[in-house]
Amino acid sequence: MARKYSSEALAILVDELSRLPNIGRVTAQRLAFHILKGPAERAFSLSDAIRAVKEKVRYCDVCWNITESETCEICHDARRKPETICVVEEPRDVITLESTGEYRGLYHVLHGALSPLDNITPDDIRARELMQRMGESVEEVIIATNPNIEGEATALYLSRLIKPLGVRVTRLARGLPMGGDLEYADEVTLARALEGRTEL
Repeated sequence: MARKYSSEALAILVDELSRLPNIGRVTAQRLAFHILKGPAERAFSLSDAIRAVKEKVRYCDVCWNITESETCEICHDARRKPETICVVEEPRDVITLESTGEYRGLYHVLHGALSPLDNITPDDIRARELMQRMGESVEEVIIATNPNIEGEATALYLSRLIKPLGVRVTRLARGLPMGGDLEYADEVTLARALEGRTEL
C-alpha cells in the first residue's frame, strides 16, 4: 500500500533507500526517519561517502578488484605470490578471504557467475581476462566461487578452460562448519565433507 508523506523530499529518500538490496519499504522508512532525526553533519557525511565511492572507486586493470588507482594494492604488492591466483565472484569475497590472513597469492574477480536462467554467459563474467593472465608464472588457480548451482557451473567451466594449459586447478574445500551437528547437515554438505576428509 502506497504511503503518503507530508514531505516530498522524505518520500524520495524512502523510495531511494527501498531500492537497496534486502531493504523493504518499512526498513527504508525507518532509515529515512533515522537520517532525518540525526545530526545534519552525519547525514552530509553519509552523502559525501556515497558520492566519493561513485566518483573515486574503479576496478583494478589486472584482477578487477575494487581500487582507487589503476592497479589495486594486492596486485601491486611484491610480497604476494604471483604463481597462485584465487578466482572469486565478487570484490566482497576478496575482503572475506583476506580477513583470514592465510592466503598470500593474487586474485581474479569475475563479477558474477554463470547462470543460463538469468542469461549470464561466459561473456558476462571476466573469464576472458582470467585466461589472458595465464602465463608461465601461474602454477595454480584456486576457484573460490560460491557453493551453489551457479558457482559450481562456473567452476566447472573455468576448470575446462584452464587445465589444458597445464595449470593446476583446485577448489576450496567444503564440509561441516565448526560447532555444527551432523544431524543438521544436508546430504550435499556431508558428501563434500567425506570427499575432503584429511588425516589426523
